[in-house]
Amino acid sequence: MNPGVNQYLEIGCGRCPLVGTPDCKVNTWRKELVELRRIVLKSGLKEEIKWGNPCYTLNGKNVLMLSALKSYALIGFFKGALLKDHHGLLVSPGKHSQSDQRLVFTNIETISDQEPIILEYIQQAIEIEKAGLKVQYKKNPEPIPEELESVFQDDPALRVAFEGLTPGRQRGYILHFSQPKQTKTRFSRIEKCIPKIMEGKGFHDR
Repeated sequence: MNPGVNQYLEIGCGRCPLVGTPDCKVNTWRKELVELRRIVLKSGLKEEIKWGNPCYTLNGKNVLMLSALKSYALIGFFKGALLKDHHGLLVSPGKHSQSDQRLVFTNIETISDQEPIILEYIQQAIEIEKAGLKVQYKKNPEPIPEELESVFQDDPALRVAFEGLTPGRQRGYILHFSQPKQTKTRFSRIEKCIPKIMEGKGFHDR
């Protein structure tokens, strides 16, 4: 067990000003996250902290992560699009998501009841990684700015938070990030907005 995950469960990811406060999303869903962690650790995946969140890897490759959004706790599968959703439980983060899929939970009882099913999805994800399978991406009809996509590649936790926003809030950020012509300025705008995104707020929210 990674001690960094213990700290995450105690105070949060530290990516926004709400860390360590009652309003932190991790604080809201702590019991559910602890139970999900217990189940995930049965898989034998390596437990790490990446982007402030618990991340589980196989031979250095990211397989899944635990996270908390305002409305639920989740297991996010990096190659979820390749999973066979036999139980109809996988949820897409957003209409433009082509790879990530998640299992979402709002109470600890459901997690306990579905433990065998959760482990089944995790084992599928492990086998997909062992086989070296890759998601084939299609061009997005409403493309996210290249700079934002680049940040997402390095920071999947930010992608999870962004895709948890309402479509209107997502669009507001995309418009804001796309306005500057210079790449440097676009990256600067993205960096400044990360705390608000992690809080689940829109660009114009206070």
